[in-house]
Amino acid sequence: MCIDEGRFEAAKNLVIGRDRERQGIGTLSEKTVHAVLKNYYAPDADMHEIPIENFVADIFTGTEIIEIQTRAFHAMRRKLEVFLKQYPVTIVYPIPNEKWLSWIDEESGETSPKRKSPKHGNPYQAFIELYKIRPFLKNENLKFRLALLDMEEYRLLNGWSRDKKKGSERYDRIPIRFVEEVCIERREDYMQLIPYDLGEPFTTKDFAKCAKIPAKLAGTVLLIMNDLNIVERIGKQGNSYLYRVCEF
Repeated sequence: MCIDEGRFEAAKNLVIGRDRERQGIGTLSEKTVHAVLKNYYAPDADMHEIPIENFVADIFTGTEIIEIQTRAFHAMRRKLEVFLKQYPVTIVYPIPNEKWLSWIDEESGETSPKRKSPKHGNPYQAFIELYKIRPFLKNENLKFRLALLDMEEYRLLNGWSRDKKKGSERYDRIPIRFVEEVCIERREDYMQLIPYDLGEPFTTKDFAKCAKIPAKLAGTVLLIMNDLNIVERIGKQGNSYLYRVCEF
C-alpha cells in the first residue's frame, strides 16, 4: 500500500514533538508507536477513544473500528466478540523493520548510544499474534494492516542477568520511518505471503527457507494458513506434513 509520508510526519510531530532530541527520552509518554499510528490512521482526534458498549475503540470512523495493537492479541478477544457483530474491524499491528536500541540506566537516567539491531522485521512475525485470535480469523469483518516501521527502542537496565539486559523491561519505541504496509482485507490477501519461488509440494522447512524465517515461525504461519484454506495438507514426508497452495 502507498504510505502517506506527510501524514506520518505530521502524526510523529504531534505525538513526539519537534524538540525530542533537546528534551530527551524521559519527556515522552509510553506507547509512542501506538499514539503515532492512531494519529496517522485518524488525524481527526474526534474519532479517538470512542466508547462502544462496554469497550473503547481506539478509532471509530462512524462506519469502521480501527484498533492499534502492539502486542497481546489475546487481550482483544472479548472486545472483538462485541465489535465484529456490529462493524468492520481493522487491527493495525506495528512490526519493527530496522531497530536501533538504547539502554536507560534507572539510577542515573543516562541513555546509552544507539546500536543497530542485527534483526530485521517481516510480516510473518504477525502470525505469532494472529494465533492468539484464531477463532476470529475467518470473520469477514476482520481485517489487518501490518505496519513495518523503522524504530528506536529504549529499554531499562533492570533485567535479571549480570549486565541487566536479559529479562529487561521495554520503556518505549519511537517510530522513525513508515517502510511498508501489508494489508489483509480478505482471504486471498494472504497469498502475498506465499514465497514466489516455493515449489509444490512443500514442507514447513521448505517454506521457512524460501520465506527466510525460522522453522518454528513457519509452522505457525502454515497452521493458520491451513485453517484459512490458503494451503492444504496433502500427505506426509517422514514426520513432516506436505502442503500445497489451495486453488481460488
